[in-house]
Amino acid sequence: MIKIAITGPESCGKTTLAEALSHHFDVDYIPEFARSFLTELDRDYTFFDLDAIAEGQLRSTCAKVGQPFMISDTEMLVLKIWSEFKFNNCSPYIEQLWEEQDFDLYVLCSPDIPYEDDPLRENPKDREELFQLYLNELENSDRKFIVVRGDVNSRLDEILLAIEQLK
Repeated sequence: MIKIAITGPESCGKTTLAEALSHHFDVDYIPEFARSFLTELDRDYTFFDLDAIAEGQLRSTCAKVGQPFMISDTEMLVLKIWSEFKFNNCSPYIEQLWEEQDFDLYVLCSPDIPYEDDPLRENPKDREELFQLYLNELENSDRKFIVVRGDVNSRLDEILLAIEQLK
């Protein structure tokens, strides 16, 4: 199984790419658990809710084991950076999940596409700063990653080439 994680700041095309890869490989993708969690929450979320979101994302990821490709619309680095940026802190649980996470390829999406407003999004003016946090974290890890830019087709071509190199 080849495991692909799509990551990056909000409104940078993660879901669009996950859907495109899912269609290309004819597999389901793992959606962002935070989206459903926050939609159902009838209050503002807190620092402590992030561990529940991480647990839900982990359960969703484990449920997809067995497909030839695992494509995840988000992963623990998103929660780590989100937590540190919003709350200036990250729980040991999320830190541990980030350290133990095992994807074959991380696809970091550049925020070089137009921002799309959404009630769950919070940082329309901080996307470049957040992108740099993702890039720094990935560069300081031993994880294989690529940065994709441009339109969906350009990004998809880059990802497919990187996947071919994994085989």
